[in-house]
Amino acid sequence: MIIFEKVAKKFGSIVALDEVSFTVEKGEFVFLTGPSGAGKTTVIKLLLGEYLASAGEIEISGEKLNRFPKNKLYLWRRKLGVVFQDYKLFSDRTVAENVALPLEIRKMAAGEIASRTRETLELVGLAERASLFPSQLSGGELQRTSLARAVITAPEVLLADEPTGNLDPRTSEEMIKLFREVNKAGTTVLMATHNQGIVDSFKTRVIELARGKVVRDEKEGKYQSKCQASNAQGQKEKDD
Repeated sequence: MIIFEKVAKKFGSIVALDEVSFTVEKGEFVFLTGPSGAGKTTVIKLLLGEYLASAGEIEISGEKLNRFPKNKLYLWRRKLGVVFQDYKLFSDRTVAENVALPLEIRKMAAGEIASRTRETLELVGLAERASLFPSQLSGGELQRTSLARAVITAPEVLLADEPTGNLDPRTSEEMIKLFREVNKAGTTVLMATHNQGIVDSFKTRVIELARGKVVRDEKEGKYQSKCQASNAQGQKEKDD
């Protein structure tokens, strides 16, 4: 479970988040949406401990972030898998080596690392690309590599910050389907995106931010984009 309780974040006189509160239950898939500058990335970086909240509390699975000393943040981050828009892969490592890195950091046995890396690459459809380097991959393959690295440790929560931002529509849809598969396996997913087409295509919960505030929080099947709402109103007026 993720809990934001009246969380604020300021950068000098700039208010990035203004008393934001929401709860994401274990196993949920939630889109965090809104225009550029709404505060989506700030939420992700607060969850990662890259930023400290100016006020309020952040909690994951019963543990509060503000109680973690800086030198223990790595323990907090072990709960999380993260997928970034710019992939953040090591150019001098192969696909398999990039994906295996989190297990190597945890000093897992070599045999277990090899087995889990192979299984994870099969999950994202990259088993045949294991020995290639990032420069040899397409954008979709790079993002799938990033996803594989994020989920290989079986994190409680998967965070994604604009993971389809550099992808074409078809590849974006394929990526979201992979995220849904990860979610169905039990991982909680919080995905920040401004891609309204993706949000509208996958009927799930949406938390919408605007100017650092939550302006909409609607459950599965009830979300309606502003464009859809406008069209519906126009059709109603026409029918009347």
